[in-house]
Amino acid sequence: MARRLQLEFFLLRYVPDAVKGEFVNIGLVMTESGGDGGGFAEIHFTADWRRARCLDPNIDVEMLEALGRDLERRLKDQQQRALLLHEMMDSYSNTLQLSPIRRCVVENPAEEFRDLAHELVEMPTMWEPAKEGQPRNVGRKWIHAGMAEAFMTAGIWDFLVKDFRASTYTNPADDFLLDFAYPVGNELRIFHAVSLAVVGPETRMFPLRVAKIASRMREKKVLPSFMAVVEDQFDEQDKAVKSVIAFMADENIRVKRLKEMPIIAEVARQELRA
Repeated sequence: MARRLQLEFFLLRYVPDAVKGEFVNIGLVMTESGGDGGGFAEIHFTADWRRARCLDPNIDVEMLEALGRDLERRLKDQQQRALLLHEMMDSYSNTLQLSPIRRCVVENPAEEFRDLAHELVEMPTMWEPAKEGQPRNVGRKWIHAGMAEAFMTAGIWDFLVKDFRASTYTNPADDFLLDFAYPVGNELRIFHAVSLAVVGPETRMFPLRVAKIASRMREKKVLPSFMAVVEDQFDEQDKAVKSVIAFMADENIRVKRLKEMPIIAEVARQELRA
Protein backbone atom coordinates (compact mmCIF):
# COMPACT_ATOMS: atom_id res chain seq x y z
CA MET A 1 0.00 0.00 0.00
CA ALA A 2 1.34 3.44 -0.94
CA ARG A 3 2.31 5.70 1.93
CA ARG A 4 -0.25 8.39 2.67
CA LEU A 5 0.98 11.80 3.75
CA GLN A 6 -0.85 14.33 5.91
CA LEU A 7 -0.64 17.76 4.33
CA GLU A 8 -1.63 21.28 5.28
CA PHE A 9 -2.43 24.00 2.77
CA PHE A 10 -3.74 27.54 2.61
CA LEU A 11 -4.51 30.11 -0.06
CA LEU A 12 -2.96 33.54 -0.51
CA ARG A 13 -5.67 36.09 -1.21
CA TYR A 14 -5.37 39.54 -2.74
CA VAL A 15 -7.80 41.88 -0.95
CA PRO A 16 -7.54 45.41 -2.41
CA ASP A 17 -10.38 46.86 -0.31
CA ALA A 18 -10.64 45.59 3.26
CA VAL A 19 -14.05 47.24 3.70
CA LYS A 20 -15.64 45.40 0.76
CA GLY A 21 -13.78 42.22 1.66
CA GLU A 22 -13.71 41.05 -1.98
CA PHE A 23 -10.71 38.89 -2.79
CA VAL A 24 -9.11 36.74 -5.45
CA ASN A 25 -6.90 33.75 -4.77
CA ILE A 26 -3.40 34.37 -6.14
CA GLY A 27 -1.38 31.60 -4.51
CA LEU A 28 -1.41 28.21 -2.82
CA VAL A 29 1.03 26.91 -0.19
CA MET A 30 1.12 23.23 0.75
CA THR A 31 3.45 21.58 3.27
CA GLU A 32 3.74 18.22 4.95
CA SER A 33 2.35 18.25 8.49
CA GLY A 34 4.49 17.65 11.56
CA GLY A 35 8.05 16.43 11.52
CA ASP A 36 11.06 18.72 11.52
CA GLY A 37 9.85 21.14 8.87
CA GLY A 38 11.16 18.95 6.08
CA GLY A 39 9.18 16.85 3.66
CA PHE A 40 6.86 18.02 0.92
CA ALA A 41 6.59 21.79 0.44
CA GLU A 42 5.31 23.62 -2.62
CA ILE A 43 4.01 27.05 -3.52
CA HIS A 44 2.08 28.06 -6.61
CA PHE A 45 1.82 31.73 -7.47
CA THR A 46 -0.41 32.81 -10.33
CA ALA A 47 1.00 34.24 -13.54
CA ASP A 48 -2.44 35.32 -14.77
CA TRP A 49 -3.48 38.62 -13.18
CA ARG A 50 -6.71 39.22 -15.11
CA ARG A 51 -8.86 38.22 -12.14
CA ALA A 52 -7.00 40.49 -9.74
CA ARG A 53 -7.21 43.39 -12.20
CA CYS A 54 -10.99 42.99 -12.21
CA LEU A 55 -10.90 43.95 -8.51
CA ASP A 56 -8.04 46.44 -8.70
CA PRO A 57 -7.00 47.96 -12.05
CA ASN A 58 -4.02 49.59 -10.29
CA ILE A 59 -2.61 46.39 -8.83
CA ASP A 60 1.20 46.33 -8.51
CA VAL A 61 1.89 43.12 -10.40
CA GLU A 62 5.67 43.53 -10.37
CA MET A 63 5.71 43.75 -6.59
CA LEU A 64 3.51 40.69 -6.18
CA GLU A 65 5.53 38.65 -8.68
CA ALA A 66 8.72 39.55 -6.80
CA LEU A 67 7.03 38.49 -3.57
CA GLY A 68 6.06 35.19 -5.15
CA ARG A 69 9.64 34.48 -6.19
CA ASP A 70 10.91 35.30 -2.70
CA LEU A 71 8.30 33.07 -1.04
CA GLU A 72 9.20 30.19 -3.34
CA ARG A 73 12.92 30.57 -2.61
CA ARG A 74 12.41 30.66 1.16
CA LEU A 75 9.88 27.83 1.23
CA LYS A 76 12.37 25.55 -0.54
CA ASP A 77 15.00 26.34 2.10
CA GLN A 78 14.28 23.91 4.92
CA GLN A 79 16.03 26.13 7.44
CA GLN A 80 13.86 29.15 6.56
CA ARG A 81 10.56 27.34 6.03
CA ALA A 82 9.22 27.39 9.59
CA LEU A 83 10.13 31.05 10.07
CA LEU A 84 8.55 31.98 6.73
CA LEU A 85 5.27 30.25 7.56
CA HIS A 86 5.21 31.95 10.98
CA GLU A 87 5.80 35.35 9.38
CA MET A 88 3.00 34.80 6.87
CA MET A 89 0.51 33.76 9.55
CA ASP A 90 1.49 36.71 11.72
CA SER A 91 1.70 39.57 9.22
CA TYR A 92 -0.57 38.85 6.22
CA SER A 93 -3.74 40.63 7.25
CA ASN A 94 -4.19 43.64 4.96
CA THR A 95 -3.94 43.59 1.16
CA LEU A 96 -2.54 40.06 1.32
CA GLN A 97 -4.45 37.63 3.51
CA LEU A 98 -4.35 33.90 4.15
CA SER A 99 -7.28 31.53 4.07
CA PRO A 100 -7.84 29.20 7.02
CA ILE A 101 -5.49 26.20 7.02
CA ARG A 102 -6.96 23.04 5.52
CA ARG A 103 -5.71 19.48 5.89
CA CYS A 104 -5.83 16.42 3.69
CA VAL A 105 -4.31 12.94 3.58
CA VAL A 106 -3.13 11.79 0.15
CA GLU A 107 -0.87 9.28 -1.54
CA ASN A 108 0.37 11.64 -4.24
CA PRO A 109 0.99 15.13 -2.80
CA ALA A 110 2.31 16.55 -6.08
CA GLU A 111 -0.85 15.54 -7.92
CA GLU A 112 -3.10 16.88 -5.15
CA PHE A 113 -1.16 20.14 -5.13
CA ARG A 114 -1.45 20.53 -8.88
CA ASP A 115 -5.19 19.82 -8.84
CA LEU A 116 -5.86 22.30 -6.04
CA ALA A 117 -3.78 25.01 -7.71
CA HIS A 118 -5.74 24.49 -10.92
CA GLU A 119 -9.07 24.43 -9.11
CA LEU A 120 -8.65 27.25 -6.59
CA VAL A 121 -6.02 29.63 -8.01
CA GLU A 122 -5.99 29.52 -11.78
CA MET A 123 -9.55 28.47 -12.67
CA PRO A 124 -8.79 28.83 -16.40
CA THR A 125 -11.36 30.25 -18.85
CA MET A 126 -13.47 31.41 -15.94
CA TRP A 127 -12.35 35.03 -15.93
CA GLU A 128 -13.12 36.16 -19.44
CA PRO A 129 -13.72 39.90 -19.86
CA ALA A 130 -17.29 40.62 -18.87
CA LYS A 131 -19.72 41.93 -21.42
CA GLU A 132 -21.37 45.22 -20.62
CA GLY A 133 -23.99 44.71 -17.94
CA GLN A 134 -22.88 41.12 -17.21
CA PRO A 135 -21.55 40.19 -13.75
CA ARG A 136 -17.88 39.19 -13.68
CA ASN A 137 -18.29 36.16 -11.46
CA VAL A 138 -20.19 33.87 -13.80
CA GLY A 139 -19.81 30.52 -15.46
CA ARG A 140 -19.74 26.90 -14.43
CA LYS A 141 -16.06 26.87 -13.49
CA TRP A 142 -16.50 29.88 -11.22
CA ILE A 143 -19.40 28.16 -9.44
CA HIS A 144 -17.49 24.87 -9.19
CA ALA A 145 -14.53 26.61 -7.55
CA GLY A 146 -16.82 28.26 -5.00
CA MET A 147 -18.46 24.93 -4.21
CA ALA A 148 -15.06 23.29 -3.73
CA GLU A 149 -13.91 26.00 -1.34
CA ALA A 150 -17.11 25.71 0.73
CA PHE A 151 -16.73 21.94 1.05
CA MET A 152 -13.07 22.36 2.03
CA THR A 153 -13.94 24.98 4.62
CA ALA A 154 -16.48 22.58 6.13
CA GLY A 155 -13.74 19.95 6.41
CA ILE A 156 -15.49 17.32 4.27
CA TRP A 157 -13.45 17.46 1.06
CA ASP A 158 -11.99 13.97 1.57
CA PHE A 159 -15.45 12.49 2.24
CA LEU A 160 -16.91 13.53 -1.13
CA VAL A 161 -16.99 11.70 -4.41
CA LYS A 162 -15.55 14.09 -6.98
CA ASP A 163 -16.33 13.87 -10.72
CA PHE A 164 -18.99 11.21 -10.17
CA ARG A 165 -19.37 9.19 -13.37
CA ALA A 166 -22.86 9.01 -14.84
CA SER A 167 -21.74 5.84 -16.66
CA THR A 168 -22.03 4.03 -13.31
CA TYR A 169 -25.78 4.05 -13.90
CA THR A 170 -26.21 4.70 -17.61
CA ASN A 171 -23.83 3.09 -20.13
CA PRO A 172 -20.04 2.75 -20.52
CA ALA A 173 -19.97 5.32 -23.33
CA ASP A 174 -21.51 8.06 -21.17
CA ASP A 175 -18.67 10.49 -20.33
CA PHE A 176 -20.78 12.95 -18.30
CA LEU A 177 -19.36 13.76 -14.86
CA LEU A 178 -21.31 15.18 -11.92
CA ASP A 179 -19.29 17.50 -9.70
CA PHE A 180 -19.78 16.21 -6.15
CA ALA A 181 -21.70 13.46 -4.39
CA TYR A 182 -21.98 11.62 -1.10
CA PRO A 183 -24.23 8.79 0.15
CA VAL A 184 -26.65 8.96 3.08
CA GLY A 185 -28.16 5.53 3.64
CA ASN A 186 -29.68 4.44 0.34
CA GLU A 187 -29.80 8.03 -0.90
CA LEU A 188 -27.14 9.74 -2.96
CA ARG A 189 -26.78 13.52 -2.65
CA ILE A 190 -25.47 14.97 -5.92
CA PHE A 191 -24.31 18.56 -6.46
CA HIS A 192 -23.52 20.12 -9.83
CA ALA A 193 -22.53 23.62 -10.92
CA VAL A 194 -24.95 25.01 -13.52
CA SER A 195 -24.62 28.45 -15.06
CA LEU A 196 -27.78 30.51 -15.43
CA ALA A 197 -25.85 33.67 -16.29
CA VAL A 198 -24.42 31.95 -19.38
CA VAL A 199 -27.11 29.61 -20.69
CA GLY A 200 -25.38 27.39 -23.24
CA PRO A 201 -25.88 23.80 -24.41
CA GLU A 202 -24.35 22.40 -21.21
CA THR A 203 -26.93 24.23 -19.07
CA ARG A 204 -29.84 23.28 -21.33
CA MET A 205 -28.84 19.61 -21.36
CA PHE A 206 -28.45 19.25 -17.61
CA PRO A 207 -32.12 18.52 -16.73
CA LEU A 208 -32.29 15.97 -19.56
CA ARG A 209 -29.15 14.23 -18.32
CA VAL A 210 -30.56 14.13 -14.80
CA ALA A 211 -33.80 12.59 -16.04
CA LYS A 212 -31.87 9.73 -17.64
CA ILE A 213 -29.48 9.21 -14.73
CA ALA A 214 -32.16 9.41 -12.03
CA SER A 215 -34.39 6.79 -13.64
CA ARG A 216 -31.48 4.35 -13.92
CA MET A 217 -30.48 4.99 -10.30
CA ARG A 218 -33.99 4.22 -9.06
CA GLU A 219 -33.94 0.97 -11.03
CA LYS A 220 -30.90 0.01 -8.96
CA LYS A 221 -32.63 0.95 -5.68
CA VAL A 222 -30.62 4.16 -5.21
CA LEU A 223 -32.59 7.30 -4.37
CA PRO A 224 -30.98 10.34 -6.01
CA SER A 225 -31.17 13.90 -4.71
CA PHE A 226 -29.94 16.46 -7.23
CA MET A 227 -28.95 20.05 -6.48
CA ALA A 228 -27.92 22.61 -9.08
CA VAL A 229 -25.74 25.41 -7.70
CA VAL A 230 -26.02 28.58 -9.78
CA GLU A 231 -24.62 32.12 -9.78
CA ASP A 232 -25.81 34.59 -7.18
CA GLN A 233 -26.95 36.94 -9.94
CA PHE A 234 -28.59 36.14 -13.26
CA ASP A 235 -31.47 37.45 -15.34
CA GLU A 236 -34.49 35.75 -13.81
CA GLN A 237 -36.75 37.17 -16.55
CA ASP A 238 -34.70 35.74 -19.40
CA LYS A 239 -36.75 33.20 -21.37
CA ALA A 240 -33.88 30.70 -21.56
CA VAL A 241 -33.32 30.92 -17.79
CA LYS A 242 -37.04 30.45 -17.08
CA SER A 243 -37.09 27.43 -19.36
CA VAL A 244 -34.11 25.74 -17.71
CA ILE A 245 -35.46 26.41 -14.21
CA ALA A 246 -38.83 24.94 -15.21
CA PHE A 247 -37.20 21.81 -16.62
CA MET A 248 -35.12 21.41 -13.46
CA ALA A 249 -38.26 21.72 -11.34
CA ASP A 250 -39.87 18.98 -13.45
CA GLU A 251 -36.94 16.69 -12.56
CA ASN A 252 -37.01 17.62 -8.84
CA ILE A 253 -33.64 19.35 -9.08
CA ARG A 254 -33.22 21.84 -6.26
CA VAL A 255 -31.67 25.15 -7.32
CA LYS A 256 -29.44 27.03 -4.88
CA ARG A 257 -27.29 30.13 -5.32
CA LEU A 258 -23.56 30.01 -4.70
CA LYS A 259 -23.86 32.27 -1.65
CA GLU A 260 -25.83 29.48 0.05
CA MET A 261 -22.93 27.02 -0.19
CA PRO A 262 -21.67 27.53 3.40
CA ILE A 263 -25.05 26.35 4.71
CA ILE A 264 -25.19 23.50 2.19
CA ALA A 265 -21.68 22.37 3.16
CA GLU A 266 -22.54 22.51 6.87
CA VAL A 267 -25.60 20.31 6.31
CA ALA A 268 -23.37 17.90 4.40
CA ARG A 269 -20.88 17.87 7.29
CA GLN A 270 -23.63 16.99 9.74
CA GLU A 271 -24.99 14.24 7.50
CA LEU A 272 -21.50 12.81 7.04
CA ARG A 273 -20.74 13.33 10.74
CA ALA A 274 -17.34 14.63 9.67
